[in-house]
Amino acid sequence: MPVDTVHMHAYLSRMDSEFDLCLVLNARMAARALTRLADRKLRRYGITAAQFSILTSLSDHPGRSVTQMASAIAMDRSTLSRNLTLLERHGLVTTTAAKRGNGRVSALSAEGHRVIDEAIPQWREQQTQLRAALDDPEFPTVIAALQQLARLQYDLADAGRTRTETGEIAC
Repeated sequence: MPVDTVHMHAYLSRMDSEFDLCLVLNARMAARALTRLADRKLRRYGITAAQFSILTSLSDHPGRSVTQMASAIAMDRSTLSRNLTLLERHGLVTTTAAKRGNGRVSALSAEGHRVIDEAIPQWREQQTQLRAALDDPEFPTVIAALQQLARLQYDLADAGRTRTETGEIAC
């Protein structure tokens, strides 16, 4: 996947304000761009990037509650529940009542395993292309920085800081 240097140059040349260098803005823009790329690649399997994350989470960590899974993949519970319902409707997931409480536990169906098995080679190819595009700085540096930023929500909570009324911290 070649990097679009023409549009990237135009984007970077417009960054003349300190707000253009906002980490939140740029992280969101990067996340949206990566999601759109992944959605295009996964469309042939009938799933989105978010649903791929859900299916692979179910594959790697069966038996998690909706709350546990939502926390693990950084997805709102309502968004996760809505996607689980869609995946169940398409026969990729099965759902049973939790052993305790009124929660539910989802698992991959045979069809869900088949879809993941078919999609993973495409996902690996895209990961390789993305890593190659991130050769400066090196991929491990980028991933470490993103993981550090993702942990901030827990670090700030541990430091006793409170959220704003909307629960957001932004530029």
